[in-house]
Amino acid sequence: MTEVKNRARDSGAVDMAQIDVVAPNLKKRLSGVTSTIVQLVPVQARDLGIAVVGPGLPDSLPRIRWWQLPALLLRPASKRARIWHARRNVEMVAGLVLRQIFRAPLRLVFTSAGQRDHQPFTKWLIRRMDGVIATSRLSGGFLEVPHKVVMHGVDLEKFHPPRTADDEYSAAGLPGKYAIGCFGRVRHQKGTDLFVEAMIALLPDHPEWTAVITGRVTAEHEGFAKELERKIAAAGLSDRILFLGEVPDIAVWYRRVTLYVAPSRNEGFGLTPLEAMASSTAVVASDAGSYAEIVTPGNTGAVVAAGDGAALREAIRPYLENPEQAAAHGAAGLKDVTQRFRLENEAAGLRAVYETVWANG
Repeated sequence: MTEVKNRARDSGAVDMAQIDVVAPNLKKRLSGVTSTIVQLVPVQARDLGIAVVGPGLPDSLPRIRWWQLPALLLRPASKRARIWHARRNVEMVAGLVLRQIFRAPLRLVFTSAGQRDHQPFTKWLIRRMDGVIATSRLSGGFLEVPHKVVMHGVDLEKFHPPRTADDEYSAAGLPGKYAIGCFGRVRHQKGTDLFVEAMIALLPDHPEWTAVITGRVTAEHEGFAKELERKIAAAGLSDRILFLGEVPDIAVWYRRVTLYVAPSRNEGFGLTPLEAMASSTAVVASDAGSYAEIVTPGNTGAVVAAGDGAALREAIRPYLENPEQAAAHGAAGLKDVTQRFRLENEAAGLRAVYETVWANG
């Protein structure tokens, strides 16, 4: 036992006896789920024995190494059954295999962000969970089991209003006095084309504004991106509607833009409006995902029907005409997100679910 503890210490692995909650991340590619785990686990770890397991996560997180997995067959020092907090189907399956086949003393919790009727297999998995969480009222409406709504929070240390000269748009060295941003993967689902079409229609009348698009273009969406670039060039706006690709630090761009647009056609939850609001930036969003539960029309931004390009364009227009309105809504957004969407709020909501599961176990 001493040899195992020394190995854990030397490898930077956790002390399994102190781990009451496991947050698996069984997908290599970066996703919204991965981002949630990366931001949330350090906050949860302040007063809870929690660790991650799986690829694609930074070494700064408390981590279970693969050779430590047999320790899941034993109870921790608290003598409670560990909670396995899944956020994907594959993680629910893994938890069930550990419990049903290997007889690991686990209690299974699942967070559902999906805003659609689940497939039969997913429903079957969810029915076998000991606790179920929905990330919004809308996603909860598609669940057929008792659940608790715990909305995501945002890291207010990483996402914050401008503090230094580098946070100002002028530091980017791009044209114009104000910037309007659209961040995320460039693809049809994210509504990048709706944003571009709105910019082609609006920017000629607003010469002080520049549109900034960041995010990765995967191979399957290269044709989509090239067609957008062709339309921009045909409109003579290649110097004012800019594709920056993946940027080293997206947080600074939320601070540099005066208005953020989230035009997705569909989403799971969708963190970008929260990140913009935490940066004191006004938001125009579709009603995809949880956007309509995050943005307050007329106070922190505007919300339009997903996929409605004309409505998106007209919702953006007043902000371009009146940057002071954007600043006012940005300030209101910061106040709102600080009250309603702190990471600590999310961590507390999850802890309440864990305690209920333990009490019922």
